[in-house]
Amino acid sequence: MAAVDDLKFQEFDDAANLLAANPDATTISIDEPVEISKNQHGRLQEPRREEDDELLGTDDSDKTELLAGQKKSAPFWTFEYYQMFFDVDTYQVLDRIKGSVFPVPGKNFVRLYIRSNPDLYGPFWICATLVFTIAVSGNLSNFFIHLGKPTYHYVPQFRKVSIAATAIYAYAWLVPLALWGFLMWRNSKVMNIVSYSFLEIVCVYGYSLFVYIPTAILWIIPQKVVRWVLMIFSLCLSGSVLVMTFWPAVRDDNRRIALATVGTVVLLHALLAVGCLAYFFDAPELDFPAPIIPAHNGTTVMTKSL
Repeated sequence: MAAVDDLKFQEFDDAANLLAANPDATTISIDEPVEISKNQHGRLQEPRREEDDELLGTDDSDKTELLAGQKKSAPFWTFEYYQMFFDVDTYQVLDRIKGSVFPVPGKNFVRLYIRSNPDLYGPFWICATLVFTIAVSGNLSNFFIHLGKPTYHYVPQFRKVSIAATAIYAYAWLVPLALWGFLMWRNSKVMNIVSYSFLEIVCVYGYSLFVYIPTAILWIIPQKVVRWVLMIFSLCLSGSVLVMTFWPAVRDDNRRIALATVGTVVLLHALLAVGCLAYFFDAPELDFPAPIIPAHNGTTVMTKSL
């Protein structure tokens, strides 16, 4: 081992002598992959090695995070600032969707998929698709349940779109905002807990809702048992993504606070799923007798009060 170190020291001296003989050169290489260069002050410096990067904590992921932070350094009032939040390609979005549907135990969703380039493109369109899927599937489910009843008159309930949009977008933005503020507050109390940015938390919540899109389509099935089994299955998948993401952020905190935080995250997620299923699919529709209104020609017309 000492012989190897002496050899490297000798190579450094040879390269330094070559640079001294060529003052105009900035970088010079020898046969071995050892490169000596001059810094901005004209002084000789050794190249950084991978071992040094590991010791300093500047691995490839950290370099990617640094570049990502530099990308988002534009002023917030400019179009370029918000454009960076949608700078993702199809493969990245599909990869993040697969990661939210098939969570890997022990893998952090943020570090594995999001941190290199958090986006709002996927969460926005996932929430929009889920809104229309729940509203349309809820109307179809109501139609199929009452199909064939003589006293039932089908009327599309467009108000369900606005109700679904309010509930889903409020959940996808207000809950991450509250969680981000709580984690920032706990980070000031406990210095060694993991911190996430608000954009990363929004991204996690947005992608975690994707599994409810095919589930909402299957909720058209009229059997309540099948609906609730599908809901529990989807809740376990999406909830596990949230738990595996936010548990590392609070596990070093007080034990009760950590468990209460994760429990609240799961509870709010469950309330959204149960509320959507109960309101849009399992809500009973009252079949009132259609009133008889006399027509001008002496006949009667059956109508249904809405």
